Amino acid sequence: MSKLYIVPTPIGNLKDMTFRAVEVLKEVDLILAEDTRTSGKLLKHFEISTPTQSHHMHNEHKTVEGIVNKINSGMTMALISDAGTPAISDPGFLLTRACIENHIEVDCLPGATAFVPALVNSGLPNDKFVFEGFLPIKKGRQTRLLLLAEETRTIIFYESPHKLIKTLGHFCEYFGEDRPVSVSRELSKLYEETIRGTAKEVLEHYTNKPPKGEIVIIVGGKS
Repeated sequence: MSKLYIVPTPIGNLKDMTFRAVEVLKEVDLILAEDTRTSGKLLKHFEISTPTQSHHMHNEHKTVEGIVNKINSGMTMALISDAGTPAISDPGFLLTRACIENHIEVDCLPGATAFVPALVNSGLPNDKFVFEGFLPIKKGRQTRLLLLAEETRTIIFYESPHKLIKTLGHFCEYFGEDRPVSVSRELSKLYEETIRGTAKEVLEHYTNKPPKGEIVIIVGGKS
């Protein structure tokens, strides 16, 4: 029966690809990829020859209807992102919702997601947490930070390396310099590291040592 598979891909280390993920990607009729060039390297590594089609944040509004029609006609597809689980700060939500609305079965495989190891590595409470993803770049950023300053649960953010200093500075300003922070970068890769401390200490660290790579920030809740 035709369906949509949501397939996580490694966030860095190719050994984190699951056997089931490889099997599904080999068996489906079409793979929807965020960047076909990036995914092409992964597919080649695992000898997956299934055809691919581009599906990213800039075209997903236009392509969802056509994809749903193809699945309804009998095709089975898999959605992958460049790294991690699709729809987690990546394209995927619109297509998943459209499939559900059209009574198409959706099967999301378990697998790599960057914030889970970062959260566990932080040593901060993880029984309750809030996933914020990327903060607004300009409009709404201050409003969001003021709201989150009162959040008592552990908070998870994604950030790019060239914006990390600015974001940590905002944490000092809105959350307080003593708020516990953990920054994990390059998770599962050769130069993986986690820096823990107060917001001020972590800001000072990365001010003296500019960061590189993909970054997850874990912030302790208000006590």
